[in-house]
Amino acid sequence: MGRRRIPTGTPISKALACGMLEDGGRVLFLVRRDANGAERIEMPCVLVPSGRSPFADIKEAFGRLTGIADCQVHEAALEGRFNSGSRKRRFWVPVLAFRITARERRAKPAPEFSGFRWLSLEEALKQRISRNLEWLRMARKAGEERPPKIEG
Repeated sequence: MGRRRIPTGTPISKALACGMLEDGGRVLFLVRRDANGAERIEMPCVLVPSGRSPFADIKEAFGRLTGIADCQVHEAALEGRFNSGSRKRRFWVPVLAFRITARERRAKPAPEFSGFRWLSLEEALKQRISRNLEWLRMARKAGEERPPKIEG
């Protein structure tokens, strides 16, 4: 086995940080249209490069992606593994889904998204999900993490 070559200047991904804004047993998901026009849901997330804090990165990215500026990041609610590589050459990084609270829960998604939905985690797994949310389905199948019942 040879050494893996990484182009210089490309930061190595350390983790995937996601934000879970909850409201009455439902979680905020952003909707994005793929190249074929199909809608896929995803949590607001950011790939954290080596040397950066997942906590600080999700705090900055959550406000930018959702348009909710007064968010507060709390503890990690869910954990899992995410393939940040390709299907052929896998590179697994840990996933941290942080609980987020906010007074203003009216989302104004970034232009890259077509909208948002409030869904329970069970309903979300029945929808078409984006690649950034596949870790939740895999963790559920593997029994590593069960999505917790969110008590309102």
